[in-house]
Amino acid sequence: MAFALARVASAATDMAQAMDMNDAAPFGMLWLDQLEWRGLSQPNGAAWQAEGWYGGDYDKAWIRTEGDSYSGRGEAARAELFWDHAVSSWWNLEAGGRKDFGTGPARGWAAFGVRGLAPQGIDVEATVYAGDASRTAARLKIEYELLFTQRLVLQPEMEMNVYGRADPARDQGAGVADLEVGLRLRYELRREFAPYAGLVWVRHYGAAGSFQSSGGPNQNELSLAVGLRMWL
Repeated sequence: MAFALARVASAATDMAQAMDMNDAAPFGMLWLDQLEWRGLSQPNGAAWQAEGWYGGDYDKAWIRTEGDSYSGRGEAARAELFWDHAVSSWWNLEAGGRKDFGTGPARGWAAFGVRGLAPQGIDVEATVYAGDASRTAARLKIEYELLFTQRLVLQPEMEMNVYGRADPARDQGAGVADLEVGLRLRYELRREFAPYAGLVWVRHYGAAGSFQSSGGPNQNELSLAVGLRMWL
């Protein structure tokens, strides 16, 4: 969704150009996609996703962060910084780095990816990572927005993480480590401010599932999510 908003901002810049206004000036946005409490049969926790960018129509600096913190399991978080370059009307290439924080040792990664809008307005992010000690990883995120009214919006979302080798110190197995599917219904009091509620299902696979079940939630987690979404 943040990518779609970036394209809207770019369109506004094109309009300014048509009106002989200054379109060379850079612009930016801060976006808090999720700030939520999670709880149901699993231990209570909190999760967040946020990103921001600054630049022009073709090149931007893009930062994003996400993570969660559960009682009895600790915290898992990451921050990423990219140079983002538009290669077509709706697709961008990205290159940068990622840092993992939280429980366990910090990990650093080089990151390369693509993000854009697929047909039917599906927002896609696909990123591959290379770290020290021959570590590799990949991340795929897909989301969509279904408008019931101008204010009531249903947002399905899916995220999958894959690792080339196990990292027991960070509770990560090799192969598909986790799959998260969320369904959130929000009401936009304003376009920039919307409370929401929904369900989040997380599946931990393979060794990652064993790590999780040994010190926290089981391999399958179903949580009620209540939160806030806003942007500047």
